[in-house]
Amino acid sequence: MIDTDYNLYLGCIAPLRYPGIEVATRETCERLGIKLHDMMCATCCPAPGIFKSLDKATWLVTAARNLSIANENGFDVLTICNGCFGSLYEANQAIKGDEALLKSVNGVLEKIGRSFTPKVGVRHYIEILYNDVGLEKVKESIQRDLSDLKVVAEYGCHFLRPSEIKKFDEAERPKMLDELIELTGAKSLDYPEKLSCCGAGGGVRSREPETSLKMLIRKLDSMKKAEPDAIVDMCSFCHLQFDRGQKEIEEKFQKRYDIPVLHYSQLLGIAQGMSPEELGMYAQETPVEPLMEGII
Repeated sequence: MIDTDYNLYLGCIAPLRYPGIEVATRETCERLGIKLHDMMCATCCPAPGIFKSLDKATWLVTAARNLSIANENGFDVLTICNGCFGSLYEANQAIKGDEALLKSVNGVLEKIGRSFTPKVGVRHYIEILYNDVGLEKVKESIQRDLSDLKVVAEYGCHFLRPSEIKKFDEAERPKMLDELIELTGAKSLDYPEKLSCCGAGGGVRSREPETSLKMLIRKLDSMKKAEPDAIVDMCSFCHLQFDRGQKEIEEKFQKRYDIPVLHYSQLLGIAQGMSPEELGMYAQETPVEPLMEGII
């Protein structure tokens, strides 16, 4: 296994709503030789769809403050949420190429005794597994056969877009998550709405909840036709939308899906031999018990 270090950026959703994703990330990384360092006093990324749109200067300073924490040990940042990844990555890239912007940001940060130099990278858990750990080493960690499992992959928006600065995967034909899913033995099913938004981001879930749920219904209908056993996402905010959103759709529209939702870290944890209890999977809104009974 590799032996390398990253700063773990948790964001808001995982520690507050889905601690199982945090546990799964920590445990799967440990089994792959990845050492994670906690980013003490980190704050919201902040959410790109809201802050970046309304107040770009505050967005940049807040993101730079978070990244300044990572600068203290010099390790790249590992994110587990596409929104966090998008916000921190895009802010880092923007400041890197603009001396005037860097000076402006540091002019604010110096008031709290901080400064920022864009010297660390911002990475996503999925991309690190795919490129740094490598498919073969991930496969070597698998202890439980998931070949009877059929899932649909949810890439989310901020990992792939804007594609002119995010070139980790093919924006229109992504493969990283699908290949990592299939390393566990599970089958990743295709479906027409694979690259459409789940309806959570950009402030839609907060500001226009009914619109958000209608977007989710369109996506879930497409997923359902593929007859999956579960949804596998790579973003804690998408995770919340699929998990909690299914309950909200049932309450508001009397439409039921009951498709279990797993963050990829949880799927990998199960494949590595961990239990659902260890991975916090029974604390979710949409039940995973029926799925786990067929696996464990």
